[in-house]
Amino acid sequence: MKLTSSNSKVLAAATILSLAITGCARLENVGKAPALKAPQNGDEHLAMMRVPLPERTGSPDLSTRASLWRSDRKSLLGNQRAQQIGDILTVVIEIDERAEISNATSRSRDGNESLSIPALVGIPQRINSQLPEGASLDPAVSTTSSSSSSGNGSVRRNEKFSLRVAATVVDVLQNGVLSIQGSQEVRVNFELRELLVSGYVRPADISRQNQITYDKIAAARISYGGRGQITDVQQPRYGQQVADIILPF
Repeated sequence: MKLTSSNSKVLAAATILSLAITGCARLENVGKAPALKAPQNGDEHLAMMRVPLPERTGSPDLSTRASLWRSDRKSLLGNQRAQQIGDILTVVIEIDERAEISNATSRSRDGNESLSIPALVGIPQRINSQLPEGASLDPAVSTTSSSSSSGNGSVRRNEKFSLRVAATVVDVLQNGVLSIQGSQEVRVNFELRELLVSGYVRPADISRQNQITYDKIAAARISYGGRGQITDVQQPRYGQQVADIILPF
């Protein structure tokens, strides 16, 4: 389908309008700090509101209730690990990683060929007399070629940060694995830092202190970023981002 002049103008106007609407969404933070997300109605809050199944049926033994060494979760020596929907555990994130990769290649090639026929039973002399002025079979062919290429590449990354966040058990899978989600927001002046954690953990990997390290979380998703005035300044404008994607050179 061939675009006419009017269709092109409509498409350009729609693109500019969509970019303007997207940019206006950030104008609500002008002159004030970014708003914190309400914890209500989130996955963590809904998990805490769900009533878990009772641990045991029937009335407990009176001797057990009167004992100082009870084994239930409410006792002093009971198991305090997170194990059901709505429980809270601490996720410890301590990343100190370094990666260095370097690669260097070099290649060169030289070639030189020469063909000369100074004498061949008088044939070259007869041919030379018929050739244009300055042309001769001595040398008949002479070629020289040379090529070379080299390349260097290196990657160096160094990441180090230490974080702790409380996560909530939002679901218990059929095999007993716990699905957890955690969020944390800290606002300093006009900049908001947000930490998000989610993944799957085994109850056996949770320590007695009700903590688990990030390397024991399957399908771990860890996001540490923020929004605010500093982040807005560091990000390219929408028009520049679109131009970087669309322009082929």
